[in-house]
Order: sequence, then structure tokens, then C-alpha cells
Amino acid sequence: MGKTLISWFLFCFIFGALIPTLMGKNADSDDVWWRKRAALARERILKAYKPNPGDVVAELNQKTQQALEHSPAETAPRNSTRRNLGKKYLGPCLATNPIDRCWRCDPNWAKNRKRYANCAQGFGANAIGGKYGPIYVVTDSSDNDMVNPKPGTLRHAVIQPGPLWIIFSQSMTIRLNQELIMTSNKTIDGRGAMVNIMGGAGITIQYVHNVIISNIKITNIVASNGGMIRDSVDHYGFRTPADGDAISIYGSHDVWIDHLSMSQGSDGLIDAVMGSTAITISNSHFVRHDKVLLFGGRNTDEIDSRMQITVAFNHFGKKLVQRMPRCRRGFFHLVNNDYTHWEMYAIGGSHHATIISQGNRYIAPPLPDKKQVTHREADAPESEWRKWTWLTDHDVFLAGAYFIPSGDPYGAATFAALEKIKPAPGSQVYQLTRFAGAISCKEGIPC
Repeated sequence: MGKTLISWFLFCFIFGALIPTLMGKNADSDDVWWRKRAALARERILKAYKPNPGDVVAELNQKTQQALEHSPAETAPRNSTRRNLGKKYLGPCLATNPIDRCWRCDPNWAKNRKRYANCAQGFGANAIGGKYGPIYVVTDSSDNDMVNPKPGTLRHAVIQPGPLWIIFSQSMTIRLNQELIMTSNKTIDGRGAMVNIMGGAGITIQYVHNVIISNIKITNIVASNGGMIRDSVDHYGFRTPADGDAISIYGSHDVWIDHLSMSQGSDGLIDAVMGSTAITISNSHFVRHDKVLLFGGRNTDEIDSRMQITVAFNHFGKKLVQRMPRCRRGFFHLVNNDYTHWEMYAIGGSHHATIISQGNRYIAPPLPDKKQVTHREADAPESEWRKWTWLTDHDVFLAGAYFIPSGDPYGAATFAALEKIKPAPGSQVYQLTRFAGAISCKEGIPC
């Protein structure tokens, strides 16, 4: 027994001494892996940048005007401060914005799922996700193995090589035990099922491109402890704790997020940082959260100057506090969104962010000191932020809401295309955003 104990203690001592070395080698290997991915992503981000962003803005505005011209008249009061969200729409398919008109009223949408890949607008218009890959059906809602995910689970689907169009066999609730790390060329398509990602970690889109996430609910996302997680079929490694973002877009491009219902995360609902660009966030419904959208993480990240993001046809609803979005550096087009609630402010920013607010409806809260839509961060004196281009154009302001513009009062002329085609006016926002959020779709009938 004495020799056995001595041998055991000797083994423990040697193995314990080796653990830091082994972990160090693993950390070094992970560092090299992610540095290579970061370098490739940076090259792609620079190529994805649109040198004439006004052209992208004008094209979306033109298509929106055309969609409204061909839509049936809406009977809802245009400037009412109530949306009547509790009343379920029972009439014929009504798709009034150009994204929805592309697919929603087609009764054969389920047979032509990949047609949806052609429907994105704005800066994320080139995101086609898994259009050129096979369909992968998620049949298992579990998430128990981070290193060797079980086939049929969402985690197994998103790490596969090549394009995939991911759908769900039935309605399900998925609790992610660790952040779900996606690879490029993937579509997560929740249409035809009611998919809830809740009570666990969120989704990470890091150093990848060409991603679509559609028609799911994401709620009650919490911080995760980190650990060994597979991020592709070729690699897994140690991940530090995640903050609790519902969707984190990090150094990625060509991303389209559409028809999501999102609420209650530990940190942000959607963060786009480290130069992430060519992004569209559309037709989504946000409620019950503090820091909603963050575009640009730090003033020192110069790559964020390449960020170009469209936020269109969304409803920012009850019990929201701030950041719808909060922007740094890049170019941000906020168009035809409905802002019906905020507790601090709606639009915030710093560090020379360019914000073009067009055709939105802003309904101020019943608080006398919270009527201002805009908020500049305290570290920027007025002499500095007066140089930033923040424009309001065809917006509607109700209940005392007001927007403080900055920059050249004729700043739209800087982006020549903005002068040519005006947005749909804010008075038509209810019509454009009526079906924001995850929607119930059944095969064989329009959504």
C-alpha cells in the first residue's frame, strides 16, 4: 500500500506540473487559429465596404415606396400611439415592405424556402446564407456536448463545413449550455415551426460571413462560464466566459437578421463589433430589455469605421431602455422603424458615427425629461459632436419626441443619392412594421 500511495502521489505531482504546460500549448494553438481567422475576416470586411453608401440607402427607399404603392390600403390609424398588438390579424396576407413582399404571400413558400435568400435589402442584401447547400433538419432540441455535438442538434448543424439551410422538424425550445458558434454560409430558418432559444447562452457570429437568422424567438439569455467548445468540424478550443449577448456579431460581414422576437438578455440583444459590416436587421420585435443594439464596441477600434448597417421595419416596443441602436464610427441607416417605448433614449452614439434616420416614428415616453430621441455620450463635448452627421428625414415625432440633428444641415447632399429618392414617410410605419417579430407560418398557406 505504501508503494502504491507513493506512486499515486508521484503521478499526481508530475501530471499537475504538466497541466499548465498542456493548457499553454492549447492556448497558443487556439491563439494562432483565431489570429488566422481574424486576418482573413479583416480582408473580407475591407472588400465588403460600400464606398457609396447613399446608393444603398436610396435603393431600399425606392423599393419601399414601390411596395407601398402596390399594397392594399391599411385601415390602422397612422399616427396613433397604439399598435393594437393584442388583436391578431385575420385578413388576407398583407405584406407591405419589400422584404416581406418577396416571399410571405406565396402559399408555396415552404417548397421554395431558398427563394428567401434573394429577399434581403440594405447593407446586408448580399447575405444568401446556405442558399447553395443542402437542407439540414434539426430534430433534437438538446445541447449537451460542446465538443462533439450530437447529429440532429442545432449545434451540430452550425459547425458543418460548406453552405447549409437549417430548418426544424417541429416547434421546440433550445437551451444553449454555451455560446453557439456559427460557421460561414449558414441559414437558420425557423419558418414553419415556433423555435425558442431561451434560458441559456446566445449565438456567436465570429470572423465569418454570409449568415441568415430568421423567424425565431430569443429570450432570457444569460452569461455563460466558457470552456471547451467546438467552433468547426476542424477545431475546438477554450472559450472565455460570454457576457450574455443574444446575438454577438464579431468581425463578420454579410449578415441578415429578420423576423426575430427578442427580449431579456444579460447584456445586449444584438451586438455588432470589430468592424462587422454589410448587416441588415429587419422586421424584428424587441421588448423588455435595457441595452438593445450596440454597433461598435470601443472608440479605439478604427476598423469600425467600415461598419455599414441597415435597421429597417422593426418595432422597438414595451419596456426598452436605451441603445436602439448605440453607434460608434461607421454608417448607420435607420429607416421605417416604429419606436413606441424607451426609458432613457432611442438613438445614441459617439466617435463620429454617421446616423441617417429616415421615415421612423418616434413616440416619446410620458416622462418630461426623456422626450429627446438622441443621446450623445458624455465623453464628447458639444463642440465635437456638432461635427457628427446625424440626420432626420421624413420622421414623425409624437408625444413631444424630438431629434437633435448635427453636422452640416445640408448633410444629405454629402450622399447625393439621398437627395434623389426620399424614404416612405414615418406616417406609414405602422403599415410597414405591422408583422414585425417571429410569425406563425404553416406549409401550404401564406405566412
